[in-house]
Amino acid sequence: MSTHFPFTAVVGQQDLQLALLLNSVAPNIGGVLVRGEKGTAKSTAVRALSALLPEVDVVSGCRFSCDPVSPDPACPDGPHEAGAGVSRDARMVELPVGASEDRLVGALDIERALAEGVKAFEPGLLADAHRGILYVDEVNLLHDHLVDLLLDAAAMGASYVEREGVSVRHAARFLLVGTMNPEEGELRPQLLDRFGLTVEVAASRETDQRVEVVRRRLAFDDDPAAFAAGWADEEDGLRARIAAARALLPEVRLGDAALRQIAATCAAFEVDGMRADIVMARTATALAAWAGRTDVLAEDVRQAALLALPHRRRRNPFDAPGLDEDKLDDTLEQNGGEDDDPDPDGPGGGGRPPRGDGPDTPPQPEDEACDTPAPSVPGQGQEQGQGQSSGGGEQQPVRAAEPFRTKMLSVPGLGEGAAGRRSRARTEHGRTTGARHPQGALTKLHLAATVQAAAPHQRARGRSGRGLVVRRDDLRQAVREGREGNLVLFVVDASGSMAARQRMAAVKGAVLSLLLDAYQRRDKVGLITFRGKDAEVALPPTSSVDAAAARLELLPTGGRTPVAAGLLKAHEVLRVERLRDPSRRPLLVVVTDGRATGGPEPVALATRAARLHEAEGIASVVVDCESGPVRLGLAGSLAHALGGSAVTLDELRADSIAGLVKDVQETNRRAA
Repeated sequence: MSTHFPFTAVVGQQDLQLALLLNSVAPNIGGVLVRGEKGTAKSTAVRALSALLPEVDVVSGCRFSCDPVSPDPACPDGPHEAGAGVSRDARMVELPVGASEDRLVGALDIERALAEGVKAFEPGLLADAHRGILYVDEVNLLHDHLVDLLLDAAAMGASYVEREGVSVRHAARFLLVGTMNPEEGELRPQLLDRFGLTVEVAASRETDQRVEVVRRRLAFDDDPAAFAAGWADEEDGLRARIAAARALLPEVRLGDAALRQIAATCAAFEVDGMRADIVMARTATALAAWAGRTDVLAEDVRQAALLALPHRRRRNPFDAPGLDEDKLDDTLEQNGGEDDDPDPDGPGGGGRPPRGDGPDTPPQPEDEACDTPAPSVPGQGQEQGQGQSSGGGEQQPVRAAEPFRTKMLSVPGLGEGAAGRRSRARTEHGRTTGARHPQGALTKLHLAATVQAAAPHQRARGRSGRGLVVRRDDLRQAVREGREGNLVLFVVDASGSMAARQRMAAVKGAVLSLLLDAYQRRDKVGLITFRGKDAEVALPPTSSVDAAAARLELLPTGGRTPVAAGLLKAHEVLRVERLRDPSRRPLLVVVTDGRATGGPEPVALATRAARLHEAEGIASVVVDCESGPVRLGLAGSLAHALGGSAVTLDELRADSIAGLVKDVQETNRRAA
């Protein structure tokens, strides 16, 4: 058995440790989402926690870890008689990012169910994690439907597997811990809300603390057993405290004053729904038990708010999690009881330093929690120069206009890429479009096709009565069609011809709108800009659309318009991405007025660069930013060379009348 780094030896991550310990005391809090940069002991702390959990008694031979005192009456391995069981360590089960649905929830043997009438079930990771820890590293990269299944099981305490009328249910109560690096993409706000607590972690900037981290890690790597033995007393003490807090938890009283503070805090911060109130109540109760008290105090409510509310304040993907602590203190004071004086240094603090003194995210000003999805950049309220000429110098960035809902842009054909919501693709989920022989294990049975394949052979198989004899060769796998996520590569013209303040604001607003659309459709995005003499990759392809929005907001403008350089840079980026992820199809979105300038024959060079993309079948859309009474139509010509389509800024809006008319005309043209 491998030796884990001791939980008590982790340096400088008090918030993370406290959140994990509270969930180990009260698993119904709903788990922990740990957000932070790489190399901040996220995985180390989670793995170390499993060694602190008390042993569990299970029914001997039960694959679903039933409690021998009160076994699950619906256990697939049951029924079990109550009695003595066997003890084992609490498990920590890891869910890989590339896991299939069957690996997560378990798999029914459809062949035996049809041929023999036997409900044979192979448990998945949810069953393995029952009464233990389920750890999901990089949860933000997990497919959405798997995250939904995971969070549903965590909320209900049970997993349901249903397929072709055959169903299995088993208990699945576990401590759910997810970790993620926000730079690799965010979770949707709806999924963020399903995690009970969230913690922001970062590496310390204090020299002494960093030295201690390195010293302990090197000592552990040299001799894990000896290092762990040196922390055995601290580990035993923490293990005993967890057991004592669990025993005390049913006796903790949540008074009316504390409950009123919880409700007032959730109302003041305008969180959606009632889940936040319930999670705060459970967390505050666990904090009191952890401190050895039977009454919930104001300091417990305050600590619970700092752990349970920051991630529930996000309204869109570009909002940073955070909580205004001054507003929190005012709310607690206005709704506090006579015995609820906050005491940050009291026993409920759990050894956690104030947020301003540790490595956590600084408090967010109250006015940052606005409803507009567009990020703001300081110092951009003043008027900027117009800079109409294509040869003008560099100008300061302008703020993006208000985002809007865009029309659907998609890649033609049928793909087989990552699950998403943009282009048509063969997927594991979606509408059934046909059937085929299974390739490997049967996962989605096409019942009608299976019966049709078996029917002609019934007399030869000696069928008697009304039964249907089905053999392996008759089984048919359902072919399903859904939607995939794409790589949306933005190539944005930042030249002087685009630099008029009002015009560039509209362009940025359009790109920001497309970024929001890419976030909702689970795409990867990249950003290339071109101006002056060259093009640059402002953001390599990533799942973090908020990073793209930040780069867009700071985008300077001015200079000539090297359209060919932008298209050639895009060609190189897409070539590399095809090697990395060949199944994810790209969508090239070029945002320009098409007025290529600079160098010999700039328009001809741009046309030749565009035809490179056309030759490789790259789906493309040109967003025509040309304005004014005189229009040259160069963006349309560029779209033709790319083999794609062109839309104006007005037509890009989903509710645009011009866009609807153009769509009808395009439909009629194709029908003709």
